[in-house]
Amino acid sequence: MNRIDRLSAILIQLQSKQVVRAQEIADRFDISLRTVYRDIRALEEAGVPVGAEAGVGYFLMEGYNLPPVKFSKEEAGAILMASKLAEKQTDRSIKKHLYDALLKIRAALKVEEKEYLESIENNIEVLHLPESLLNNPGFPDNFLTDIQSALAQKKVINFDYYASYRDEFTNRDVEPLNLSYYSRHWHLIGYCRLRKSLRDFRSDRIMKLRTTDKTFDPSVHVDYRSYLDNIMSGSDLQEVVVRFSRKLARYIDEQKYYMGFVERTKTPEYEEMKFMTAHLEGFAHWLLQFSDEAQIVSPCSLQERVIQLAEKTLLYYRTQSERA
Repeated sequence: MNRIDRLSAILIQLQSKQVVRAQEIADRFDISLRTVYRDIRALEEAGVPVGAEAGVGYFLMEGYNLPPVKFSKEEAGAILMASKLAEKQTDRSIKKHLYDALLKIRAALKVEEKEYLESIENNIEVLHLPESLLNNPGFPDNFLTDIQSALAQKKVINFDYYASYRDEFTNRDVEPLNLSYYSRHWHLIGYCRLRKSLRDFRSDRIMKLRTTDKTFDPSVHVDYRSYLDNIMSGSDLQEVVVRFSRKLARYIDEQKYYMGFVERTKTPEYEEMKFMTAHLEGFAHWLLQFSDEAQIVSPCSLQERVIQLAEKTLLYYRTQSERA
């Protein structure tokens, strides 16, 4: 990137935030801090009112406006792909605002970029399981916008939360600290005042959320990052190893990713697959449909649960047959 283009990009970056640190600019363009200082001086000499706060960063003086941002075809295409992903991986509250934001972005595009998007839009899609298989219709799953707002305002939120392992709801007051997406769901990481500890709440199990007038100090929960790292390192996950017949392995090629698939080893007779899952019960129900085409290598507790489910199923149908 030549210097003129970099100066234009730095100007846009300064407009994107209240304060931008010099190190952020250096990291973005892979330049030294000394070069950042020279570039900022060049903008000032060109008449751009750049302010600086010692030890904090740079900002544009209030009242300074840039001309409307223009997008290249490649940038417009990247926005389209990002919007397709966001459409499938967010809840209804975010989708509404996303749609409105994209309309504004498209309105700023030149005719050439609009035609480019229209020519590829119908050929780019993010495939997903049917909604009926992903979401419980009894849960609204539309609170991400409210949670974002509470995060920004440092407000305590109150909601009813469904614990699947106990099959019951509990009312919680929670100090929201982080929103993270993993295992195909958005998760709220927060300090639960009921349990008096950090907790991980799946957003699609939240009911009746409201933002209270109570505020909190997030600095007292700096350890939430370690809590999140422990979750992502697999401390709550169990390893499962299953051998599938080569015939069956072809048919579960897509399903396996939804079950926590990690790796596989192929032999002439079977494919041995490793999974990481937090829900052995659900995994047992999934395996039951494959009968003798799937052999559980580990853990033993999963083998025992599948046997129990198979015996329960057999007993049920025998009873039904006798009644008939």
